[in-house]
Amino acid sequence: MKLVLLISSLPSQSTTARMRIWRSLKSNGAATLRDGVYLLPAIHSEKFQSVVHDHLNEHGHAYIFQTEAPENLDLAQLFDRTEEYEELRTEILQIQNNLEENKKKEHLKQIRKLRKNLNSLIEIDFFPNTHQSKTLNELTRLEHAIARLGEYDEPNNFEQPLDVLFKQDFQNKIWATRKRPWVDRLASAWIIQKFVDPQAKFIWLEHPNDCPKDALGFDFDHAQFTHVNNLVSFEVLIHSFELQNPALNKIAEIVHFLDVGGNEPAEALGIEKILQGLRSTITNDDQLLYLSNHIFDGLYADFQRNLT
Repeated sequence: MKLVLLISSLPSQSTTARMRIWRSLKSNGAATLRDGVYLLPAIHSEKFQSVVHDHLNEHGHAYIFQTEAPENLDLAQLFDRTEEYEELRTEILQIQNNLEENKKKEHLKQIRKLRKNLNSLIEIDFFPNTHQSKTLNELTRLEHAIARLGEYDEPNNFEQPLDVLFKQDFQNKIWATRKRPWVDRLASAWIIQKFVDPQAKFIWLEHPNDCPKDALGFDFDHAQFTHVNNLVSFEVLIHSFELQNPALNKIAEIVHFLDVGGNEPAEALGIEKILQGLRSTITNDDQLLYLSNHIFDGLYADFQRNLT
């Protein structure tokens, strides 16, 4: 395996610069062989460029060499991230053990920060092992638990194949979901009306068991369209009716994040605040859907313009 070696030195008085450069090296995932000697896989050599620039700005020296990894060098051990993963898993467990419904907003902030930290760690985990997958799974489970706080009858995820369906078989239908819809139900109703069944009629259920036999249920357990294979209901509708395009896929990322967590799209928190504002002031679910449809129409138009 090809490696890049950074050999560097700084004037002894540059204490602040040393700390800044050390933090940069750490965030870039460089392994330390000794003071002033650092290592990266060659495919990540660009991460050293800013460090070289910093050394030169501080009147220091920095040289980069490419080399083959010696056979006796244990690279997996040298770049091992177990300790960082264990720290994240400890934080995950602490939050898991202290979940409270009235602290949901605080928990959401905590989990989103953890997700960012985990993504940053994965970027520099050049030799991933089981610690990465375990941490990812534990964080996802915690995200789902937080999403369900205060939300009754939230659907669970089921593992099953997704069939391809034909829109012509789903026209002029009654569609049913739980009342007081949040982002996944609102987005699902929008995509149903816009792309599947333009004449759809929606009813809002007090409880999933109230769903009429002739209605198509969505976003509750055992509904025809609900969470499957780590997909939220909106994503299931996209896959079931083969609606994929860059704009809808981008909206799906936002809906997924706001409903169950995951990687945070840049637009997500702004959309969350708008929908929260509508939901807190509008008690009529039909009116809420009507207004939220304009939000998703605008998002879709903007993404179509910029992504296609």
